[in-house]
Amino acid sequence: MPGLIKSAIIALSFASVVAPVATLAQSPAPPASLPPPVTMNADQDHQNMMDQLGVKALRPGPSGDEKAPNHANYDESKANPYPDAPDLLVMSNGEKVTTAKMWWDKRRPEIVEMFDKYVYGRVPANLPKVTWTVTAVDHEYIGFNPVIAKDIIGEVDNSSCPSIKVRIHMTLVTPARAKGPVPVLMMFGRAGFPSPNEPMGDDLDRINAAMKALLVQQDATLKDVIEQHPAWQPVKATPFQFPQMNQDGDPPNTYQLIAAGWGFVLFDPGSVQADDAAGLTRGIIGLANHGQPRIPEDWGALRAWAWGAGRGLDFLETDHTVDAKHVGIEGVSRYGKAALVTMAYDQRFAMVLVGSSGKGGATLLRRNFGEAVESLTGGEYYWMAGNFIKYGASEATFGSKNPGDIPVDSNELIALCAPRLTFISYGIPDKGDAKWLDHEGSFMATVDASRVFALLGAKGVDVNEDYHSAKMPPVNEGLLTGQLAWRQHDGGHTDAPNMKYFIQWASKFIGQAQP
Repeated sequence: MPGLIKSAIIALSFASVVAPVATLAQSPAPPASLPPPVTMNADQDHQNMMDQLGVKALRPGPSGDEKAPNHANYDESKANPYPDAPDLLVMSNGEKVTTAKMWWDKRRPEIVEMFDKYVYGRVPANLPKVTWTVTAVDHEYIGFNPVIAKDIIGEVDNSSCPSIKVRIHMTLVTPARAKGPVPVLMMFGRAGFPSPNEPMGDDLDRINAAMKALLVQQDATLKDVIEQHPAWQPVKATPFQFPQMNQDGDPPNTYQLIAAGWGFVLFDPGSVQADDAAGLTRGIIGLANHGQPRIPEDWGALRAWAWGAGRGLDFLETDHTVDAKHVGIEGVSRYGKAALVTMAYDQRFAMVLVGSSGKGGATLLRRNFGEAVESLTGGEYYWMAGNFIKYGASEATFGSKNPGDIPVDSNELIALCAPRLTFISYGIPDKGDAKWLDHEGSFMATVDASRVFALLGAKGVDVNEDYHSAKMPPVNEGLLTGQLAWRQHDGGHTDAPNMKYFIQWASKFIGQAQP
């Protein structure tokens, strides 16, 4: 990176210490003459952020290999070096939060501000407009149920930096026989038509006849070959295939949703922001920064994916087939983190299914069990704000910091979802939902977040003990009576075995009749 640009970025980072929050949240005006977007690999970008922060060395993250010398801790007696999570219902000044009004007016904004500054980063103000276009509509079948599938592109205005293009991709699928708008679950993953309607019968015969004619036109000697093989067809109908069932033997999640009278959205987070550090000067983060590297409070990929999901919801609010008041968000693993972040920040989402999210998601950051804060500050740091790197620092201009210094934690992230429907899902290590994810740490955070659900007139998980001593229920015994739910299934790194429970649970609360 040119020395001048790097110096300017570092200067901005020091200015951020004293600059007003409102100024930090605003998108910079495009300069009169834009420098070309900076290209750095992950190591270069990580080092650039460390330089801005004054971090000289980081503690290494633990290994997931239990036989490695630096293996992660799996001893529960050592799991809580910082035993107390931040108190959800105590303001930073020590004032206790005793009413719903205090939560909405004071405590919730205070928590959001801390997550913005120290964990997930700030979304710039005045981001470019997204223009949505339905590029194709297909009439398909999910199982034996007819559906209408719309492939949709959101073109982000890049007039401020024409060299960076962002085209958000999602696919909306709704039951064709629905009598009115339906609840929809937006799912992070690959977008595209789930079951394309292929030409058959006479239409397929016409295609094959045309293709044979084109082959002969291209090479006249093929006429004899085609005549000698009259039964051969260039294009064959795709043979019927039974769906690949979920680990528990149930139909795929999409089949279950449609059968229950729901719709779904396949939302591609990679079309918003790449899932790698080298992409931070591209995608929506790069577009907002005119192709220049981040400063410490800038948003990371998790916030970017959440922002993109919100723009997808903007479109869904205009589609007459969608019950826009009952749109949920879902994801597993890193996308489970993103789903929880989306729900926490965008209060228009009515429900969330958070699958196996681990650190940066539902698991307490303070816990020393499996995946650690250092795993994120040194590895997937690009998911988070640059400032988050500080909490893995062993040597820095400010000394050092550790997970106990983080002013917020996942109990508060879950609480930001209250009183909306929030389902925390995990599998079991024996089937591949690794101990690395710290299921216990997520349960502790969920139990503590219940206090905010109760304050707001909703019901949390049915646990009487404090989160320090509460025990996880047995596998396959869910806590599903309140607006905050927990269930650990006996499958692996997926939320599929919990989908039927999520649909039943959410449908009850939103009044969706089951077929």
